[in-house]
Amino acid sequence: MSIDDLPIRPDEALSREGLPPQPPPRRSRRRWLFALIPVLLLAYLAYVVRLPYFVLGPGPARDVESLIHIEDHPTYQSRGHLLLTSVSFYQPNSYEAFGAWLSPSETVVPQSDILAPGQSQEQETKQALSEMDTSKIDAAIVALTRYAGYPAKHGQGILVEAVDDKVPAAGKLFAGDVIERVDGKEVTSLDQISSAILSAGVGHPIRFTVLAGGKTREETISPARIPQVNYPAIGVNLVANFPFPISIESDNIGGPSAGLMWTLGLVDVLTPGDLTGGRTIAGTGTIDPNGTVGPIGGIEQKVVGAERSGAKLFFAPSAEAAAARAVAHAIVVVPVKSYQDAVAYLEQHP
Repeated sequence: MSIDDLPIRPDEALSREGLPPQPPPRRSRRRWLFALIPVLLLAYLAYVVRLPYFVLGPGPARDVESLIHIEDHPTYQSRGHLLLTSVSFYQPNSYEAFGAWLSPSETVVPQSDILAPGQSQEQETKQALSEMDTSKIDAAIVALTRYAGYPAKHGQGILVEAVDDKVPAAGKLFAGDVIERVDGKEVTSLDQISSAILSAGVGHPIRFTVLAGGKTREETISPARIPQVNYPAIGVNLVANFPFPISIESDNIGGPSAGLMWTLGLVDVLTPGDLTGGRTIAGTGTIDPNGTVGPIGGIEQKVVGAERSGAKLFFAPSAEAAAARAVAHAIVVVPVKSYQDAVAYLEQHP
């Protein structure tokens, strides 16, 4: 007798369609689980594998004047703030890259835009920190030349302004080091160091006595013929030491793009009055020892970071002013070609 032949009482009426579902066969369930494994594996790989791209986003904005420390020279307080701006970046997985692609304040760029061929992230970080140190020195050169009689007025020793890559001095001398002696003789001029290097010749070691961070150390360096020049060299740029102690904190922020804001901060600290007029002002741009402002990367993210920090004015390298304005909302973008342009604008718009 089939189930259709069974008598059904009215109070137990139940159609065949209303019978409880039967569990699927075990074999079907196993097939479904096996089919799910590749999907889960792909999802896991998408999470753990880093793509050959970087995500750029707004980084922290810092008040430069609070990071500048000057001894043995008058300084002047400001009521406002001069902010350096920065870019944060990281190598994303697939989910992070997709989220950044949707974000209006983040940009996804190829790895080659951040890392040179064969360069690791650790090497890039060291290079960026070295560039930051050089930008601080160049900013001080500009401000001291204009407002403190430098280099006619200078301190003892010779200051390392920059060190090239893959040269005899790399890893031994660093931007900000002060060379006090060469082969035991006190250093009094740039020419003295140049003459010592040329006299030693290629492959002959020279002993440098260096002051850095209040501590003295010895470094032995042998000149070589490097691609940039056709005479014995160690691969450094040297300048007269500053007439009074200047130290600038930058923590773990790297790159040369804070040069303009370091310069404006130094100018404001070294001169009477208040360059900011009590305002919060941000900006970006490299600086060279002549005061020229150069372009940088990630200006869109820096404008966003400046607005988030409450800045109402943003100095941008002239070549990138259009890109900065494209993302600006409640902030005025001012293009500049030199630090003098920025100073003049602030003086004319107190």
